[in-house]
Amino acid sequence: MPSRHDSHHLFPSAEEDAVLAARSEKNIQSDSYKLAYTDEKFLLRDELRAVRLQLEWLKPDIVQAEQKIDATVVIFGGARFTERQNAELALEAARQALQNQPDNAALNTRYRIAERVLHNSRFYEEVKNLAKLITSGTEKCPGGSYSVVTGGGPGLMEAANRGAYEAGGQSVGLNIVLPREQRPNPYITPELCFHFHYFAIRKMHFLKRARALVACPGGFGTLDELFETLTLLQTGKVSAMPVLLLGREYWSNTVNFEHLVAEGAIDEADLGLFTVVDTAEEAWELLEKAWQLNTKE
Repeated sequence: MPSRHDSHHLFPSAEEDAVLAARSEKNIQSDSYKLAYTDEKFLLRDELRAVRLQLEWLKPDIVQAEQKIDATVVIFGGARFTERQNAELALEAARQALQNQPDNAALNTRYRIAERVLHNSRFYEEVKNLAKLITSGTEKCPGGSYSVVTGGGPGLMEAANRGAYEAGGQSVGLNIVLPREQRPNPYITPELCFHFHYFAIRKMHFLKRARALVACPGGFGTLDELFETLTLLQTGKVSAMPVLLLGREYWSNTVNFEHLVAEGAIDEADLGLFTVVDTAEEAWELLEKAWQLNTKE
């Protein structure tokens, strides 16, 4: 801890005074005597929401700057699409349950869903490979490799963080508190693993340093994040960047973009805000071209 007489600051730091205050607070049985910034109960009051919003913005922003995270690629994707071996185990469990109760409608539904989850498990490898290509392929960019950013959870988020990890690069995880416990996957760079309460602040961090966004198969969360980004691009609220939708079959069945054009809800030109791809290699080729990288030379 710096000394009070450290030449870099004239006044005692907040940390120093917090240590001193803690000694006297032991003898005062009143929360009002606590320093405001060390009083957790006070900081959690409804009236302090604006302060908490600011703190939730500042902490990840300052830490990422200190860790020299200047450019990122955001990869969104579903938590439920896992590695093939896990999907195979889930399908086998669903098959055995159905064999015991073949007329059970709920078990039939469970089995059909397990089949589709197994079909979509291919995206785990695609996402992992794409993260590897991004991490290793941008090493010569000014400032170093572009860092992969995910929601920090399991499934395709884990695949992206894992790909960056296996390529020897840093990656960011932006977890959020949910009613059902969400733990960060083990492949996020520990110093870049963040936890949020506010969805809005988390979304801002996704895009602040983004140089591209890749939307992989996923559910409400993935769709929410994709459409918010497309809206910001459409309205000019963020700078233009490549937006890739990974999985032609999945996205053609999930969203009928052409119907939105036909109904006059969006312009035909808005379809140019994104590109649909089917493999990691196809996605990387487009990113390489968009960023004008000469990695093949």
